[in-house]
Amino acid sequence: HGFVFSKVGTYAYASTGELQHCSVSQSVMQEAETVERASADSATCTSTSSSSSSSCGGAGVYLDHNATTPLAPAVLEEIACTLRGAWGNPSSLHVAGVRARECIVKARKQVARMINGSPQDIIFTSGGTESNNLVFHSVARWYYSSHACSNTSVSGNGARPALPHFIISNLEHDSVTSAVSHMQQQGLIECSVVTSEQSSGRVSIGDVLGLVRPSTVLVSLMLANNETGLVQPVRELVAACRRLEGEEGGTACVHVDADAADVSSGGEKKEKERRKRRIFIHTDAAQALGKIPVDVQALGVDYLTIVGHKFYGPRVGALYVCGLEEQGAPLVPLMYGGGQERGYRPGTENTGMIAGLGKACELVADNVEEYSSHMQCVRDYLEEQLEVNFGGRIHFNGRIPGSPRIPNTCNFSILGEKLQGHRILSNLRHSQASIGAACHSHLFRPSPILLSLGIPEEIALNALRTSVGRETTKSEIDLFIEDLKDTVKRLQS
Repeated sequence: HGFVFSKVGTYAYASTGELQHCSVSQSVMQEAETVERASADSATCTSTSSSSSSSCGGAGVYLDHNATTPLAPAVLEEIACTLRGAWGNPSSLHVAGVRARECIVKARKQVARMINGSPQDIIFTSGGTESNNLVFHSVARWYYSSHACSNTSVSGNGARPALPHFIISNLEHDSVTSAVSHMQQQGLIECSVVTSEQSSGRVSIGDVLGLVRPSTVLVSLMLANNETGLVQPVRELVAACRRLEGEEGGTACVHVDADAADVSSGGEKKEKERRKRRIFIHTDAAQALGKIPVDVQALGVDYLTIVGHKFYGPRVGALYVCGLEEQGAPLVPLMYGGGQERGYRPGTENTGMIAGLGKACELVADNVEEYSSHMQCVRDYLEEQLEVNFGGRIHFNGRIPGSPRIPNTCNFSILGEKLQGHRILSNLRHSQASIGAACHSHLFRPSPILLSLGIPEEIALNALRTSVGRETTKSEIDLFIEDLKDTVKRLQS
């Protein structure tokens, strides 16, 4: 649905002057009705036809929902209505500004409800990359302001102040690894990387705790991996870190800003010592949201990254910051300007896309169990058909007994010469999938994630990642299987 701006552009709607009435163009509504019909047909996981996946990208069956998703019809209409009826500057005090501001307030509540958080703990951003960078820079700057010279590490002939220490996993998205690497190169932080276990595909809590130092201030672990779909033990990690801090049974949000705290004289020493031992936990939930229930209260994390286009929303995002207005997890702006988003993320708000994100979150909050059940039904059918049609030539990458996966993802290799993943993808005639993370799709090399699972290089090179969506049907899986069989036959002939 890449026609949002051409079919329902801001200027086209604003120029009508009709601020109350909201209706999208006939062509958009026809497309939306097509998607709605297909979605309704697929609800039982047994329908025989659907145009929604086929129309996405305009080239056959779409099985790359971990890369991006089409806009849900309700989200598309919400964006159109907002661009038309709430186009004012949200900072303005007149009616147009108030109307836009109300849309943002509503969306903030919708985002918070999806993750069982508080609206005041939600900050809107441009997407996952900005959200992740915002976390890392905030924690590092908090460390310098509240831990100045309190920890030391020996270097050379003497002692120097210890740098803030981060721990990340080898599974993380580039927006985590690249940001942290850049901060390391600048001499701002130190970082350790924990490698997931081959036997489970998950990070070991013991391995993380073994890397903790006195200067450790942040652990970042994604909630679900984008290539294998394996869900990581974030909740268990939080509990282990809290025990390590000596705060078992307490809330995750117990940080007190050293500059703003009003601590009684009797507890001042204790509070300062507690601040020194604080380990913040961040999770990038981009691949989990919309596929499994995500509850920040149950997880206990300090930060959670939200990416709209992964769950049928627009390409904007949000960041959950635990206790933001109660001196909880720290947040420091990357940019400075007009003070929007309470000064944490300045710049005139993108009201239409924020409203669309809110609507997408509302759909998830209301329907995630249904979405999850449908996607698992179709994904399991895909895996059954792969085994039926390719037998022993199929190798599933990341399907590990006892290790939970998000319900839509299937990473597999077809064994044999000339069947590298990129060759299969370029020869499929009616299907769209990927060889891994979308940001690495141009690199024809084995995935480091798969290699870390102990998968041999020749098998990892043949990997394909398929990810079904809310509207994917079994009949589309049948089309994909036939396309795949034909492609393999041509490549090996």
